[in-house]
Amino acid sequence: MDPFNPGSLAVQERVGVRDLADHVGRSITPGIRPVAAAFLEAQPMLALGAADPDGRVWASLLTGPPGFTRATGPRTVSVAGGVPARDPLADAVTADGTPVGTIALDPRTRRRMRLNGIARPSARGFTIEAEQVFSNCPKYLQKRELYGSDPAGRTEADAVRHGDALTPDQVRRVRAADTFFIATAAPDGVDTSHRGGGPGFVRVDGPRELGWRDYPGNSMFLTLGNLESDGRAGLLFLDWETGTTLQLSGVARTEYGPEGRVTRFRVDHTVEIPAGSPLRWSAPEYSPANPTEP
Repeated sequence: MDPFNPGSLAVQERVGVRDLADHVGRSITPGIRPVAAAFLEAQPMLALGAADPDGRVWASLLTGPPGFTRATGPRTVSVAGGVPARDPLADAVTADGTPVGTIALDPRTRRRMRLNGIARPSARGFTIEAEQVFSNCPKYLQKRELYGSDPAGRTEADAVRHGDALTPDQVRRVRAADTFFIATAAPDGVDTSHRGGGPGFVRVDGPRELGWRDYPGNSMFLTLGNLESDGRAGLLFLDWETGTTLQLSGVARTEYGPEGRVTRFRVDHTVEIPAGSPLRWSAPEYSPANPTEP
């Protein structure tokens, strides 16, 4: 069964990497290998992508003590605690099944693993029936140490800030970011991935317009393929030192030019959650793969 949807295949053909993508795509499996299960269970955070009941796509951050996300079978993952009530995806996981994309990323080791599938509520939170499981290389991953957590810093619902454009302070933080998560949707499911680079690699061209270069990766083009098929996307920016999260939902497209690929993102909705994550991380050691020019 081909792991790529028509959007990804179209981008692979356009860029001329179909053979390479076929080779790399063999690493995508529906099963959770023991090494993947062990990695997942050791992580204190998981980025989750899905569409809300109105069809808007978001990327959210879930956290907990190691083991809050764990494999309970060869194709099943359990996530304790579910999605917090203050999060835009709080009502997204339904009994009928919700397509989700997840990425477990460990800044301490520059390792990451993606798992896409169908989520359903459970007594502990929710479960995911895996359809695609694969690891990514450490490119563009900044190294950070985990200092600890501040569970007392959880945010009350009335402190959550909603908007339809970036505020000046949010613009400043996006421009200073070295990492964000991106969730994208297509008819065959949802994928959540990571983007990283030096501060300034994300351009803010206006309070509702962002852009970034698409750096060379694994040639599968799952994110760009979904954008080719659908266009809905959600971004998640994390303040690693304070835990503040900034979630953006909107529409993205890819521009192809002589200097490479550029993704343009239009902001339609914003959600900022002070202390949205209890985890506190160190300043980054930047990836040696980061381009010198953003």
